[in-house]
Amino acid sequence: MRLFTDETGQSDFEEGRLQMDMKQGQDTSTLMASARFVSFRETQSGGSFDWHNAPTDQFVITLRGILAFESRTGKRFVLHPGDVLWAEDTTGGGHRWHLVNDEPWFRAYVALSPDTNVLFIPDSH
Repeated sequence: MRLFTDETGQSDFEEGRLQMDMKQGQDTSTLMASARFVSFRETQSGGSFDWHNAPTDQFVITLRGILAFESRTGKRFVLHPGDVLWAEDTTGGGHRWHLVNDEPWFRAYVALSPDTNVLFIPDSH
């Protein structure tokens, strides 16, 4: 999932996948990217975070928990364990989220270097 600021200044999102260009044996991977830092965080069940923007371009990898995101335009999406969110809505109207099950949300943040070129392929509409 890609979370970005659209041309009207509001947070929006699109589903897709990362481009997997590198092949080595039976594995495929994305191009290598530099990370400024990696951190882990856990929010207890019932948690939420009201309107905000991403603090930096980052991948947010959900390891446990299910949460619902919403934009100010009313668009919604849900993240499950194993989902990767590319959050790059560092300006504009922002987004909010809340946990939708009884588990805590445990996730990893990978803050990207400013020169990182993420190759994201949107799903067809």
